[in-house]
Amino acid sequence: MILAGDLGGTKANLGLFDIKAGKLVRVADRRYATQQHSGLEEITSDFLNGAGAKITAASFGIAGPVVNNRVQATNFPWVVDGASVATHLHLNHVRLVNDVEAAAYGIGVLEPGELETLHAGVPSPHSTQIVIAAGTGLGEGILFWDGHRHVPMATEAGHADFAPNTSQQADLWKFLNTRQDCVSVETILSGGGFQRVHEFLNPDVRHPGFDDDGEDPAPEITRRGLSGECPVCAATLDLWVEIYGSEAGNLALRTMARGGIYIAGGIALKVLPKLKNGKFVAAVKHKEKLESFLVQIPIHVVLNEECPLLGAASVAWKNL
Repeated sequence: MILAGDLGGTKANLGLFDIKAGKLVRVADRRYATQQHSGLEEITSDFLNGAGAKITAASFGIAGPVVNNRVQATNFPWVVDGASVATHLHLNHVRLVNDVEAAAYGIGVLEPGELETLHAGVPSPHSTQIVIAAGTGLGEGILFWDGHRHVPMATEAGHADFAPNTSQQADLWKFLNTRQDCVSVETILSGGGFQRVHEFLNPDVRHPGFDDDGEDPAPEITRRGLSGECPVCAATLDLWVEIYGSEAGNLALRTMARGGIYIAGGIALKVLPKLKNGKFVAAVKHKEKLESFLVQIPIHVVLNEECPLLGAASVAWKNL
């Protein structure tokens, strides 16, 4: 039996998987609020308590850089050490991967119906692919073709500097720079970015959660923006999606990602109507000189939010 996990700043998803007919089959799962628990050992003990399953392999995707199979998580106060977790689970080895690296592995085991194509482009299946995933933070990953398969590589590009390319985006950078020393891409392209963009567009319009640290205002902004009942919320989603597309295009240029752009992460599904209206794709292509190259790149949305969990299970299954 395989134990896998997707550990992020807001939630930790754990799953038990069996292999049937050459495919991963989930037999149990549970979601934990990351901030309410002390670490991975605690939640795995709770999850496995009474399960009666013998774990033969395990792997976990974690939001943070993996160094020597150890992670200091980026947006939550956990330190996860693969050797310690292996001892806890009575295994010889437990593999830790970056959460977007896990999502990249997961793309390889998705069913066709778990992707929605925003732009067909010109398929080039043996070329480099990229994954970009906005959630509690922003993850970006690369899949290199090694001659036999796509090999995921993690990055921490979400913490790179935000590069505005319109006068409005430049004004947004100035607004954010008055509040913090570094304006990273993740400052905007994350759940917390919705309120920041909304306050930039109109600081006088307030919604529930704006002044309550215990409540996330992003769902309310999204709901009001998609329904059109709040023009500022609608404009927030439009600007956020434009910047998301621009960053995806930047990553595609830096990696020559002719194989495709995959948009993962929980936010993509929540703002899917905005992703589908053409502004995201237009922002991907809006680059100096190379629009004719970028227009060839297929762009897909990952519809299965548990793609990173599947990817982590795949790593343990195939000993990747």
